[in-house]
Amino acid sequence: MSELERILAQISKTEAQSEKRRQWQPSHTGTIDIRIAADGNWFHEGRPFQRLSLVKLFASVLHRQGDDHFLLTPAEKLKIQVDDAPFVANLVEVIEQDQQSAIVFTTNLDECIVVDGDHPIRVEIDPETQTPRPYVHYRDGLEALIGRNAFFELTNLASETIRDGQLYLTVSSLGREFDLGCVDMMDIE
Repeated sequence: MSELERILAQISKTEAQSEKRRQWQPSHTGTIDIRIAADGNWFHEGRPFQRLSLVKLFASVLHRQGDDHFLLTPAEKLKIQVDDAPFVANLVEVIEQDQQSAIVFTTNLDECIVVDGDHPIRVEIDPETQTPRPYVHYRDGLEALIGRNAFFELTNLASETIRDGQLYLTVSSLGREFDLGCVDMMDIE
């Protein structure tokens, strides 16, 4: 089994588990003082989690409904606070297989996301700083913020395309193309 096939099999297993969890109808709902900061760090009652294994356990039952995030178990559905995206994609690599390339992100929780039609990249522009805020879809409506270094690496992989007189950066993964944004041609001349 190739590295890409191994990663895709693990993702498929995780998504099957998520599908089962989405069918849970817990009898108790409420709120818990857990916050995920914009940098991906988890806090309980203002104190950082000390054990990565506990963060991974909670992350495995994290779901998003609308703009709200919940820890969902068969018995409880507890709302938590998420400052931006609950995960951060810190590493990016390209895996080549069968004349196809796949962009693979690794999150702050050591989980892999393979960019494809179900896991697209999207880039917003922060209205205050006018800087890009790139994300990749993970699962259950959840996204990972693509970290600054990973985004720079991603832009190095990008191809340039001119559309409507504007220069766009695009990347391809598993036969799909994703826009990283428009580059102001005035800045590059």
